[in-house]
Amino acid sequence: MASTHSFFNFTAFCYLIAAMGLQVIWSFGLALIDAYAIVQKKVLHSPVLISLFVVGDWVTATLSLAAASASAGITTLYFYDLGHCSVDNECQKYQASVGLAICCCFTIATSSLIMLWLLASG
Repeated sequence: MASTHSFFNFTAFCYLIAAMGLQVIWSFGLALIDAYAIVQKKVLHSPVLISLFVVGDWVTATLSLAAASASAGITTLYFYDLGHCSVDNECQKYQASVGLAICCCFTIATSSLIMLWLLASG
């Protein structure tokens, strides 16, 4: 999506890139914490730490879902309803980006529910 020439004309697409960038940073941070815990053979079942993970997952899940929904709405409005899709390759990039963002929302929601379950069971 970011490789198209009219990417910055749509605020929803900029929001999607920002939300997914935050999601990548959050997920990479969690992966580093998990790797550290595995190397040090420590258990990360502290209620405070898991509460932080739950809040972080829910915030990034909400932002990602909002960005994906807004981008899907703009994609449908501009490219199907108004017919502003002049370059087919560009439209396919937008559609693929929105589809992948929605798939990402399902995996983020799964992670959020698992973290909430860990918090409730601990």
